[in-house]
Amino acid sequence: MSKKINKTTTLSAQMAISKTETGMDLVQVLPDDPCVGQVKPFSGKGHGQLMNDGTFEFIRKPRKHYKPILKLLHSSISYGRDGYDRYTLILPNGQRDEFAKILKEESALAIKFMNNQK
Repeated sequence: MSKKINKTTTLSAQMAISKTETGMDLVQVLPDDPCVGQVKPFSGKGHGQLMNDGTFEFIRKPRKHYKPILKLLHSSISYGRDGYDRYTLILPNGQRDEFAKILKEESALAIKFMNNQK
């Protein structure tokens, strides 16, 4: 089992806080000495907190990925890392009248697949 190492990078920077045209807050960190490769870029959802003294913290939420083990025409089965198995049915609006038929056929195939997994 490998141990994760936390790496901290400290920047000397200014922070600019402004409102966008839509009224949302825009927080920018502007390093005093910008250098390509100084930090690893990321994008994601999380929780940001701007304190009264101007310090800013951001904690990114880990993304949940569910890799399908079975993919059918309108549905899939996936095992989640959270301990839940998922059966997902996606149906275009134009096929709403066929919902019961498609659900019956594809869920039967999914059940057969799951029974063969044992």
